[in-house]
Amino acid sequence: MNKLVIALLFIVALSSCKNSPKQTDSQKNESADIADSNLKYLSSPADSVSAEPYLFTDKNGLVYLSWIEKTKEKSLLKFSALKNEQWSEPVMISSGDNWFVNWADYPQLATDGGKSMVAHFLEKSEKGTYTYDVKLVTSADQGKIWSTPKILHDDGEKAEHGFVSIVPYEDNYFISWLDGRNAAMEGEGKHEEGHHGQMTIRGAIVDKQGKKSSEWELDNRVCDCCQTSAVITANGPVVVYRDRSEAEIRDISIVRFVKGQWTKPEPIFSDNWEIKGCPVNGPRIAAQGNTVAVAWFSSPDQKAQVNVIFSGDGGTTFNAPVRIDEGKGIGRVDVVMLDDKSAMVSWMEGSVIKAVKVYTDGKKEASITIASSAESRSSGFPQMTKSGNNLVFAWTDEKDKKIKVANLAL
Repeated sequence: MNKLVIALLFIVALSSCKNSPKQTDSQKNESADIADSNLKYLSSPADSVSAEPYLFTDKNGLVYLSWIEKTKEKSLLKFSALKNEQWSEPVMISSGDNWFVNWADYPQLATDGGKSMVAHFLEKSEKGTYTYDVKLVTSADQGKIWSTPKILHDDGEKAEHGFVSIVPYEDNYFISWLDGRNAAMEGEGKHEEGHHGQMTIRGAIVDKQGKKSSEWELDNRVCDCCQTSAVITANGPVVVYRDRSEAEIRDISIVRFVKGQWTKPEPIFSDNWEIKGCPVNGPRIAAQGNTVAVAWFSSPDQKAQVNVIFSGDGGTTFNAPVRIDEGKGIGRVDVVMLDDKSAMVSWMEGSVIKAVKVYTDGKKEASITIASSAESRSSGFPQMTKSGNNLVFAWTDEKDKKIKVANLAL
């Protein structure tokens, strides 16, 4: 008799599940934690202890992932390419036993979509904590053979150099980076307990062999250790970064290369965030033609928020910002243009990696949960890139100490 009752209850439960009403679209949109059915987790090419992921899509739509693996003796910079949801066999770009490896200052890789590739890593120049150089390597055969590393900057100072951005530009590459040469000249470049002195941001054009043809100081006083971000608009190169005023206001500024000259730094929006130290939380920029999107983290009056802002004229002017976080945003943003009227923004909402589609008119869709992560530094900065009708995400799993990858079909 008890078995019969249990069987009947099981049948009723099944019937109840089958007949339960499906969520409407509006009900789904009310939940910010819905895992999108088009999200698929992929096998990662970084299957050993790894971190510092970076994603790049070339002009042909091929996605590249670069990362750092660490052994007891060395740091290894590797990359792999994604095709039909399968990663190619990892290729080593370079290795060293005296690299500066940092959770926020990750290496980057870029390619012109042909055989040329360029990448960078950071190498210690002496024993001081913040004394390291940007080392540039190039390849002329799609990454099979890489050049001997060379120093990007030529100031010769034992100082901090890092937070690099690399993008293809015409037949060359445009590179921006934070540069501590002025701090070192002031005698402050060897402090052990933190960043001191006055950091600058610089830009340069390098050819496919890594040789510089031009170099500029873009701003002579910037935040010490926030990522830079560069993009090529229809008008030319544009760089965004966290600035630093004499009053310690650290809002996001923009400079643009127009008719052979760099514009003066201008804020994309005045958050008026006053903070005595660097928040280690830089902006990201994306563009399609002259439609530009910038995502960033700020915390004026200790009110943390993640915003995105659009420009229709290559960054000359901007619309009102759109706040995208849900009350627990900690930044670590990325952004890609989906078309000339919308962008996808990713960020960390506490320990969760999220993404949301935002339109240039200020409207936004329901957010999507990409993965659970951690707020700790070891989880790093999640990465996102677009290829065709897909978004690819990469992040460091703190528990496994490995890089995870996912694909979101649009």
